[in-house]
Amino acid sequence: MGAFKLILVNLPHGKSEQASKAAVQAGSFGGTVAMGRGISPSPLLSALGFGDSSRDLLIILSKENEYRNIFSSIVSACKKEKKAFGHILSLDADGMAKSGVAFNTDESGGDAMENGQEKGPSLSLITVVLNRGYADDAMAAARKAGAGGGTVINARGTAREDDAKFFGVHIVPEKEMLMIVAPQEKRAGVLDAIQGLPCLSQPGSGIAFSAAVGDFTMLGRSGEKDGR
Repeated sequence: MGAFKLILVNLPHGKSEQASKAAVQAGSFGGTVAMGRGISPSPLLSALGFGDSSRDLLIILSKENEYRNIFSSIVSACKKEKKAFGHILSLDADGMAKSGVAFNTDESGGDAMENGQEKGPSLSLITVVLNRGYADDAMAAARKAGAGGGTVINARGTAREDDAKFFGVHIVPEKEMLMIVAPQEKRAGVLDAIQGLPCLSQPGSGIAFSAAVGDFTMLGRSGEKDGR
């Protein structure tokens, strides 16, 4: 277990304020909101232009001993929302740097979220960073490997012009970050499917990585917690 938890909350666009307010009331010092779009689990709906939606991704870093209250407070704040309102998940974070001071796993954490909780299915967060315009191709490949839907965040690369010249690689600064939550047993297949895409065949064209999900809960009236 790390000394910190990274909390990711996926919500409809414009709905991140209520989750952020609940987190602050539970002890969080705030977070970061990124705008993106959700890709429907249904390839037919996506092909017809339906099912995709604007999303907010709320990112909160907390100490492990404060994490339980923050996570639960966000879930409670969304209980009256419609079915499949969004979801919240957590990842272990090994350290944090703030105002020139670094913290790591030597710092004591609190009780883990899984204390007293029933262990749920193992999930993995798969993140794909690739040139803008190819996230839907990556999502289509992931679906064929057993994934559901995903969320796309617009981003940009940070490579310097000299780096591109030195390595002989054409760096495209405009990027998309695709985030997919998938069962752990399908992780390798999804990564292999994405790796085989033509848009990722050239060096520097993108990267994909995964991280084990800690707790995962669907938000809304019918949300059920899968504790780890």
